[in-house]
Formats: sequence, structure tokens, C-alpha cells
Amino acid sequence: MHILSIETSCDETAVSVVQADGQFPNASYEILGDAIHSQVEVHTKYGGVYPALAKREHAKTLTPMLQKALEDAELLIPEQQTLDQKHIERIHTLLLHESESGMIDALIDFLQNYAKPDIALLAVTTGPGLEPALWVGVNFAKVLAYVWDIPVVPVNHMEGHVLASVFDVVKDNKLAPVSFPAVALLISGGHTELLCMDTWSSYVKIGQTQDDAVGEAFDKVARMMGLPYPGGPEISRLAQQARTANLPPFCQLPRPMLHSKDLHFSFSGLKTAVRYAIADTTLTETNKQALARDFEDAVTEVLVFKTQAALDEVGAQTLIIGGGVSANAHIRQSFHTQLQNTHPDVEIYFPNPELSTDNSVMIALAGHAQIASASNPAAAQLLKADGNKSL
Repeated sequence: MHILSIETSCDETAVSVVQADGQFPNASYEILGDAIHSQVEVHTKYGGVYPALAKREHAKTLTPMLQKALEDAELLIPEQQTLDQKHIERIHTLLLHESESGMIDALIDFLQNYAKPDIALLAVTTGPGLEPALWVGVNFAKVLAYVWDIPVVPVNHMEGHVLASVFDVVKDNKLAPVSFPAVALLISGGHTELLCMDTWSSYVKIGQTQDDAVGEAFDKVARMMGLPYPGGPEISRLAQQARTANLPPFCQLPRPMLHSKDLHFSFSGLKTAVRYAIADTTLTETNKQALARDFEDAVTEVLVFKTQAALDEVGAQTLIIGGGVSANAHIRQSFHTQLQNTHPDVEIYFPNPELSTDNSVMIALAGHAQIASASNPAAAQLLKADGNKSL
């Protein structure tokens, strides 16, 4: 079956076409089309993602991404179509709030010039994320479901990250044969949480941040240091330079909640400690390198320590690490090195780098996992975005 997936939870506009052969979780997957538009340049001057701008950019780029994904998948069929007045009125109603972006005209033009593609299922992110951004993707999916008469699966963005981490896109295009129970650590700009999985699609949250997410802390500290957005890769780059040069510490930073005897996290205090450490200080390049290393080390130590505790509490056989921060090379290496000593029998999975950040391939995987919850085209019109949606 062909799955068309849509992702607009934050600042990436992504549409994919994935072919699924077989039943979840033993299916094989082929990425036929994958179109993604990053909004980094739009948000860089603000030092972070502005929801209203993200919403506008999604509205402008979703139709072009749809066209590109279908074209790459060789499912784009140029053929004049007639949309009756009922269809056009429904499109205007669903996309009313995107009218200023030109989205309505662009999508109507597309639907009138291309035939219904060979798509069996739509999968769309309904949360968590920035709610204005999510609604653009959700309403876009509603239009396609209505016009093309295709069922829709609402997808939890975080389940997408879990499945992306165990998807072997290099070897055999299948999900890894995970041994349960498993622990999943999801680390991104909006989330830091530990989940217990007894089987596929079964999630119990056992730990989460009490304030800032780890990716958010990276970005905020980078902004304090005068580094460009997104700050995570910049801090990682400087930290590696400090390790290569074996620089002495810039300051002593705390390890928040390291011994709190629970599985929760807190990064707000660490961020505040950095602010105090650089107050009234003009940072040299060497200072920035050392401070970046000090901060990254503190974050990594907390993540590894809490995750080790979670593995022990659950008796886990597998550790799944996903989300944008999972691309951090030092965090990856630290988990592999330290767990090899403390938990040598635990299998560790990270996503391929291209699937660590927000993408629509992972939404197709999660859609296939939740295919039983697919809504028929009529019921799909009731789908809602939920910025605080939880697994």
C-alpha cells in the first residue's frame, strides 16, 4: 500500500510517499518520495520558532511539497479534473485561515490539474507541536481525504520519533526486531521524556522534564553565548573543538536532579547557571568553546544517568533514543560507551541522522502502526490538532 504522510508540527514542512508491504511491525518500507522544506532561515533572525510565521510558511509550501513527493514517487498524473462547487466550498471552509497565504488557490489549481494518485492511506501529525502549525497540516489532510476519498490516520509525532529510531533505512528498510520491555528516551526542542514500552505502540511515561526541554536549553544557552540559531549544532561544534584542544573548564556547572531518586529532568537551573557564569563577561572564542563543552557534558551526564536508572527500573532489554537532539555526536557516543560498561546486554537504537529531526517518513511509519485507527473520509473531517498531545 502507498501511504501519503504530512508533517507540520514545528518548522519543517514535509510530505512523503512510503510503500508499505506486509503487516506492522514486520512490514518492509520503501521511501518513494520525500519532500521537505526547512524554515530555519525564516526563524534565524528571531533566535527561535515563531508559531505564526511557521503556520504561514506551512501554508505556502505544503502544496509544492505534495507535488514534489508525488512526482518523485512517480504517482503524479497530469489530467484535468473537475471540482464541483461543493468541493470548492469545502476547501474554502477548511482552509479559511490560510487564505492570505495563497494556499487555497494553489491547492485547487493542483487538484484540478492532477488525477487522484494511487494512495491507500493518509497519515498526518495531529500533535504534539505548535498548534497553529499543526492545524495547517491537519486541514490540508482533510481536504485531500474529502476530494480523493481516502481514509486518514491521526499520528502522534512522538511515536514517529520512536519508530524512526528503529527503522533501518540502510540495511533492509524494516523495523528492528525489538526485544521488550524497552525504554525510549525522546529528546528534542520541545520534549525530554522517558517511556516504558511493553510492546509496540504501548507507551507509559515514566519520566519527563519539569521545565525546559533539552533542545530548548541548548538553544537558549547558545543565544546567551551569542551563537546563531539553531543553537544545538553550534554548541556541539564548539564543544568538540574544546575536547580536541583539551581546554580547561570554563566553569563548574550543576547536574540538575541527578540524585532526585526519580526519572524526571530539569534544565532550567542549568541554563540559569550559565547565565550567572557569563554575567559581565566578554566571551573569547576559547571561552565559548570551553563553556559549550562544559554545558554539553552536564546535559549528557544527566541524560545518561537518568536513562540508566530507567533501564534498571524497567528491566529493559532495549533502549530507543530519538528526537532532534539524538543527532548530537557526543550524546550518542556517551550512551554507547557508558552503557557498554553498565548495561552490555541492552540493545541501543538511534535514528539515522536524516531521520533524527522532524520528517514525514516517520509519520508514515507511525500511520502504518496505527492503521486500525484510520478514520473514513467523512469522519476524518472531525480530526483536531492538539499541541499538548501525549503518548
